[in-house]
Amino acid sequence: MTVTPLHAPRPSRSADSAAPDAVRWPSGLAPEAHPARNPGTALDLSVVRGIRVNRSAVERRVGSLPGRRTVKKEWQAAWLLRAISCMDLTTLAGDDTAGNVKRLCAKAAHPLKPELVSALGIADLRLTTGAVCVYHQFVATAVEALQGTGIPVAAVSTGFPAGLSPFEQRLAEIHASVAAGATEIDIVITRGQVLTGNWSALYDEVRAFRDACGHAHMKTILGVGELATLTNVARASMVAMMAGSDFIKTSTGKESSNATLPVGLVMTRMIRDYGERTGHEVGFKPAGGIRTAKQAVDWLILMKEELGDRWLRPHLFRFGASGLLTDVERQLEHFVTGRYAAAYRQPMV
Repeated sequence: MTVTPLHAPRPSRSADSAAPDAVRWPSGLAPEAHPARNPGTALDLSVVRGIRVNRSAVERRVGSLPGRRTVKKEWQAAWLLRAISCMDLTTLAGDDTAGNVKRLCAKAAHPLKPELVSALGIADLRLTTGAVCVYHQFVATAVEALQGTGIPVAAVSTGFPAGLSPFEQRLAEIHASVAAGATEIDIVITRGQVLTGNWSALYDEVRAFRDACGHAHMKTILGVGELATLTNVARASMVAMMAGSDFIKTSTGKESSNATLPVGLVMTRMIRDYGERTGHEVGFKPAGGIRTAKQAVDWLILMKEELGDRWLRPHLFRFGASGLLTDVERQLEHFVTGRYAAAYRQPMV
């Protein structure tokens, strides 16, 4: 089989061409309708087993990204507004309460302070985050709090974060979250099936979860920090897409290693390869450890370089983020005032 070389760069561009086409003011940043679902394909083990990843080539390609684009001033502000529109604003803590979730939903609907929105001149953009992501227990609370905003509710499911609860129980979790109003389901795979190369079992598992999701879009969490090699990450990505995943997602945020740019490069190359084979678009969601505006811009640059501007919109790209919005808002305030505000001036809840 032929896989796009992981070291192959895209054409270099000048600094101010770094802004994605859809980011320039004014531009609608509200969540958009999802593209056509990925129906999946039959499992092709010859494709899966033929995938190889050259780690040194991956690291060389990722290392070249910071020097290829410089994003400053109003261009940086535009990129950060795009980052907000692509956030799955998330709370997955053991001390979550209905009150916390309601406040998070209010922040999702109005992610920037009114005076900052006015100073940036973006009131007409109706900026919101891409979604709110919660445990099943709080799906109904979030759905009620977000009524009329158009912001979808995502629920983590299938024994999150380990994915080791009984199979029927994991299916029941999906059905319950969809019934409660979740329109996106973040499922986790059984990592042991990747580590043992049991691709048929992984395919069957993800396919069953996809069927259980019904109309809800499914994001498949690979748990990359527990997959041992980049080749395993690439193969698991391909199997998940063959099984009908609408998004592939790096991590639960609970592993020791979560979203990294080398992993992101491998997964986006698999999305590109799958699209070229089938004509189906699959979204990408890095999650875990993305907490600064600079990291967000690095990820957006990776998406623009590898998949193009179409993947800079919330229907095909999301950040799994719990603390990222605070720093993004802080950087936007610096753009407006020339001063950095204390973090407590941009509370998440």
